[in-house]
Amino acid sequence: MPVNSILGVFAKSPIKPLQEHIDKVHECANFLIPFFEATTSGDWDTATELRKQINKAEKEADALKREIRLTLPGGLFMPVERTDLLELLTQQDKIANKTKDISGRIIGRNLVIPAPIQEPFMAYLKRCLDAVAMAKEAINELDELLEAGFRGREVALVEKMVGELDAIEEDTDALQITVRRGLYAVEEGMSAVDVMFLYKIIEWVGDLADLSERVGSRLELMLARV
Repeated sequence: MPVNSILGVFAKSPIKPLQEHIDKVHECANFLIPFFEATTSGDWDTATELRKQINKAEKEADALKREIRLTLPGGLFMPVERTDLLELLTQQDKIANKTKDISGRIIGRNLVIPAPIQEPFMAYLKRCLDAVAMAKEAINELDELLEAGFRGREVALVEKMVGELDAIEEDTDALQITVRRGLYAVEEGMSAVDVMFLYKIIEWVGDLADLSERVGSRLELMLARV
């Protein structure tokens, strides 16, 4: 989006660009499901193409982040601080960055999730992406919050979403333990380096939920200051 367009959006609401950014971040992260499906089936051509789509979405999110940082007005006539909006933006952007890191590491080493843990791994991945979707939903309520003067039913709704984010993150912690134990059970005979990187992939997938929870935490803090 050109800078003039961004400025036009900010003239109406500083929230809209933030929502556009989280939408792009969510799009980027969601590519991971078909990406891992392709790798586990040995379809590296499709996986490579999906990696390109992840890179494209991450770059678009990064461009939006830079434009927002450059054009977000210093004196916002609203009950939230500019620094809070920028911190939300930072946490959102880290989700896209982590998605890019995950896909890059998998493609770089042609890593495949071992067959015995593919099913629990995909359940774990999807639950982590549930957190990204919930963060997106919460941020997309911000314009309604603004219209409501950061009071009333909309505040309660966002607070409920933040609570759900915490619950999802707890689920992903439990699922991560299951996946790690599964990998430990089958790692004998595998390349030690591949095993090390697979543990790192499991950790990074969990980071998607952790970062989404941080978005919720920053949003909750922002509301507490209003």
